[in-house]
This record gives sequence, C-alpha cells and structure tokens, in this order.
Amino acid sequence: MRIYLDYNATTPVDPRVRDAMLPYLGDEFGNAGSIHTEGQRARAAVDAARESVAALLGAKTAEIVFTSGGTEADNLAILGSVATSNKPRKHVITTAIDHHAVLHSCEALEKQGIEVTVVPVGRTAGSQGVVDPEEVRRALRPETVVISVMHANNEIGTIQPIEEISKIAREAGVVFHCDAVQSAGKIPLDVNQLGVDLLSISAHKFCGPKGVGALYLRPGIPIAQRFHGGHAERDRRPGTENVPGIVGLGKAAELARTLLQDDASRIRSLRDRLEETLLQKVPAARVNGDRSRRVPNTSNLTFPGTGGEALVIALDLQGIACSTGAACSSGSTEPSHVLTAIGLSYDDARSSLRLSLGRPTTSAEIDRALEIIPGVVERLRALSPRQVAAVPAR
Repeated sequence: MRIYLDYNATTPVDPRVRDAMLPYLGDEFGNAGSIHTEGQRARAAVDAARESVAALLGAKTAEIVFTSGGTEADNLAILGSVATSNKPRKHVITTAIDHHAVLHSCEALEKQGIEVTVVPVGRTAGSQGVVDPEEVRRALRPETVVISVMHANNEIGTIQPIEEISKIAREAGVVFHCDAVQSAGKIPLDVNQLGVDLLSISAHKFCGPKGVGALYLRPGIPIAQRFHGGHAERDRRPGTENVPGIVGLGKAAELARTLLQDDASRIRSLRDRLEETLLQKVPAARVNGDRSRRVPNTSNLTFPGTGGEALVIALDLQGIACSTGAACSSGSTEPSHVLTAIGLSYDDARSSLRLSLGRPTTSAEIDRALEIIPGVVERLRALSPRQVAAVPAR
C-alpha cells in the first residue's frame, strides 16, 4: 500500500467537500456577480461559504476576503498594507523561518528601497524554532508599518507566540499579519484572541481544494488591492469568484471546525508513536524544533549520515511519500532556510525529513512506515562516507 506522510504539502479533498463542490462544476454554473437567478444562487453559495470560513476563524463574514490561496493572501496582506502607508520611510519585520510567500514579498519590497528586518528564532532546547517576542519589540522602528509572523511553521510545526507579538504590534500602532496556513484546521483559531489584523489560510492544507484561500481583514485596516479589473470582494480582490473552490473551502472549514478536536487528538497520538519509535530504532536520530509547542501532525527529524533527497526517493520506492521540507522549495540545491535558522549544520539540514500526518492517516500506515524507514536509513548510511558514530545521540 502507498503511505502518504506529506500532508503539510497538500491534503486529499475530503469526499464531503468534493460532493459539496460538484453542483457548481455542473448545473450551478452561474457567475456570483450576475443579478439573474443563476447568479444569485451562486452568490448565495459564496455567502454561505464566507460564513463558514468566518466561523472557523472567530471572525465576521464581512472580514473574509477570498483569494487564490495562502500565497496570494500573504502578498495581499503585506504588499497591500505597505502600499497604503503614508509614512515617508517604511520598514517591515518578519522572521527567519517564515514561508517564502512572506519572505519573497519582503525581498520584493527591499528592491523598492523598503527596509526589512528578519528576526531570528530560538536555537536551543525549549525554544528551538520559536520567536522571542522581545526580538520583535527590539526590531521596531518609528517607520515600521507591518509585522508578519507565521502561526505554525510548515517544516517543523512550531507554534509562535502570536498573542504576545500582537500586543507589541498594537502598542506600536503597527499592522500585524499572521500566516496561519499550517495551523488552520489543526489547532483552534480565533482572530480576536490572537489579536491579529490580517490572517491567511489555504483550503488545500485542510482537506479542501487547491487554488482557493482567504484573508481575514480586521475592520479599519487599509490594504491596497494588488489586481485591478472589478469590484469583487469589496474591491479587495477583483475578478470572477471561483465558486466551486469557495464552496469547497467553506465545506472544508465546516468540517475542520467540527472535527478538529478529535482529529488533533488522534493524529497527535499517531505522530508521537511514529516519532518516538524512530528515535528508538534509528541511532543518532533527532527531532527538530520545540517538541512541546507545535501542531499535532508534524515531525521533522534529522538522520545524520544520510541525504534528505536520497531518503525521499528511497522511501518513495518503498511506498512512502514524504518530503525534505516545503513543497514550494522542491528542486532547490540549498538546505532548508528553516533548519539552518534553528542552528542545524549544512549536512544535518540536508539529512532531514518532514513527516506530516492528516485526517486519513491510519494506525496501520504508521505501523508499516515504522517497518520501512529504519531499514532505509540504515542502507543509505552504509553507502554514505559520513561517520554516523561521530554524531552524538539526542
């Protein structure tokens, strides 16, 4: 059997989500911007989905802007916020482990002459992969216009102290954006409790379809649209609404809200068993990131004396799908920016695997993975010139 352990890259569409979408791929084909009956039925479906997404986030329906996914939501939040600032000089703060959708947006701003500060994360036990809110405070300047910190890291799963950082941003009068793509549907989200001004999610990370996401926008926070050509999404994101995708996002949000507690408990138990057994069976294996403060489905492990890409290929041949890190960085010859930011050496960062579980993951799949992974690591180590014995165990 094939065993899929790459749910942080994408998830299968839940059958209930697919069933909700199907009418809007067929007879219910109306444009939600049209005023005739077909259009109004499409508009009603979009409105219902907006209510469902708002409920998942503890928001109001008017605060939800539909996008093509998390990357667009991140770009809209950061670039759109900077564009509306009337400060003569502008400065943005983010972190060393944020998603490339955020980091590359910041790089684009730097090319425009806008300064960006990238704050570090912890590198030691108890804080590895976690941002110290005081680092954010120290990075503040009078010209700071946006702070962007992800909620849960896509590679190591660490959860950031968003509530503490939001207080710092609020005191400084700075817009605070949070990429919650990897936390939505995995842990409870409440935008008011978190204190964020902007928050991004993506449907395909929690059993919804690809190509659709949303941006939460707190009332009174101005953002400039990035596209032009219409008045959809209250002039935030013009263009014809992706009705089937939006309906799918709405249904995925509904399922995530109702199933979250049970899903999280079961998945955490499977993840912990997978992780602990690998640590016992594979000499010198180590877990990356703070193990006590992370989403329940993610485990990132270093297997010294191997190569991450070789491991992924060898495991794929044995029927296990996993990854070395973010899917959007596949093909890069450089080690993960997240793993180097938390202090891993070049070799160790290149010898790490991300194993991420999801709603469909079964105990039998974990049993089979535990039969396969240690043997694959052992075979690759036998072919490697690196001396594993020289690497201290955890």
